[in-house]
Amino acid sequence: MGRVRLEAITWERLGDLLADRLLDLKPEDGSPWPRIAFDGAPAARPGDLAERVAEALRIRGRPSRVVDTQGFLRPASVRLEYGRHDVEAYYDGWFDTGALWREVFGPLEPGADGRILPDLWDPATDRATRSPYVQLPPGGFLLLHGPLLLRHWFPFDLTVHVLLSPPALLRHTPEADRWTLPAFERYDRETDPAVAADVLVRADDPRHPAWNG
Repeated sequence: MGRVRLEAITWERLGDLLADRLLDLKPEDGSPWPRIAFDGAPAARPGDLAERVAEALRIRGRPSRVVDTQGFLRPASVRLEYGRHDVEAYYDGWFDTGALWREVFGPLEPGADGRILPDLWDPATDRATRSPYVQLPPGGFLLLHGPLLLRHWFPFDLTVHVLLSPPALLRHTPEADRWTLPAFERYDRETDPAVAADVLVRADDPRHPAWNG
């Protein structure tokens, strides 16, 4: 990662500033639904920031829908075909990107109907969730969060990467999940999300975040 100047901020202030920035966001492809990525390893908790921004948007009178890529995992028979700790499978095959394209991004293309599927698969039961489709009204925001998001060419209109340095990532990742860490090392090498993202948030100390806004 190159040298990026970051400023200290509170999570509450960050949520407000990101929401204010989104209010003026116009998708380049003409879609009436801005699509926002909150990218980061699970230990970085990008979903917490997505939820905070959703609440700030609600206060400002703008609808949004938070979607967790954890709800679009592939079935265990596919996901764990090469074992429970296969790093390559985690990097390339755990998440059903085809379903995300079909059920989340497709309905938000220009001229589509805005009816998205909030989740598809429950990893706890290893069964389809059978959740109903939800309507995102024109002007509503998709707030998608999860790991490794910036390597899939999803049509995001703004990307936020929640960064943990390697020591912090190791420290905050539960021991049972540390086998995934080489996947994030590869992600940093191949995608460099700290540079690729529009907004960078550093969360090594979760009490004192910093950002490049």
